[in-house]
Amino acid sequence: MADSLDICHLTVKWVIFLLLIDKIDIKLDTTGTCMRFSLRQIEVFLATAQQQNISIAAKQLNLSQSAASSALRELEQQFGLQLFDRLGKRLRLNENGIALRPQAQSLMSAAEQLESSFRGQAGLGDLRVGATLTIGNYLAVPLVAEYMNDARQKGQEAKVDLHVANTDNIAHQVLNYELDIGLIEGEFNHPQLRSQHWRDDELLIVANPDHPLVNQGPLNDEQLLSLRWISREHGSGTRQAFEHALHGLLPQLNIAMELEHTEAIKRAIEADLGVACLSRLAVTEALQRGSLAQLHAPHRDWRRRFYFVFHRDKAISHSLEHWLQLCQAKRNN
Repeated sequence: MADSLDICHLTVKWVIFLLLIDKIDIKLDTTGTCMRFSLRQIEVFLATAQQQNISIAAKQLNLSQSAASSALRELEQQFGLQLFDRLGKRLRLNENGIALRPQAQSLMSAAEQLESSFRGQAGLGDLRVGATLTIGNYLAVPLVAEYMNDARQKGQEAKVDLHVANTDNIAHQVLNYELDIGLIEGEFNHPQLRSQHWRDDELLIVANPDHPLVNQGPLNDEQLLSLRWISREHGSGTRQAFEHALHGLLPQLNIAMELEHTEAIKRAIEADLGVACLSRLAVTEALQRGSLAQLHAPHRDWRRRFYFVFHRDKAISHSLEHWLQLCQAKRNN
């Protein structure tokens, strides 16, 4: 191989392929200025950015701490550019690192896709999936099982790491490249994230079966204001939809309790501590067995949507495409 390569005569995929093999020189201009880096250095940079600790990053990549430290030090020295602020054992991205991180992540995503192409797209790889509580508890697990079963049928062993949290936390994990995709209950707007509608949902007002307003017909706003509400925490998609449905009444609502888990809210309702708005997915079985009862307020809009959320700079891999196909096949179930 020549000592340097003219980048004008290389496609991006071939540059990545050569990086996969080892280091290459890329001639940037006629002055002979070259840059040298490897995918290993980029991997270490990204892992350190995520973990903010070189020891944890090294463990994640199955490297020794000295090897990871050396790769990161060489990357910075080669360009005379510091990428992190050192705060004891903690490494935090500085302005240079923040600016370069999306390009580095895009390069790694393209490299992973190229590797899949060389393997004939035969297998399904590991995925890191985030889901909000309602989706994680009532929709995501069967999808994980189906994905892993599809991989086994192809002779592969694929793992899906499922992280369950509220909408804000999942979106920020996607933003920080900690997740490949998020399945969220509410809208989340950020210039570096892209959202895509997945499926529709509906909130139901549920109460203890002995509540005095059960079987009283549709509730008006005055009756809604008279209720003691048990709500999800701020930052959750359910709380967002609840506040949207009751717009105009929020300052006067009696929020008696905030809980982070749907099951805890259902137990509180059964103990007659208040009423709540929860996803139809979460309360259908309880309504059927009679441990909860539904209140109706049809003049309010209780509809909402579930979304996929992706990082704009992260390529959609073959594995992620397969996951999306499974989700779309189940959108009406």
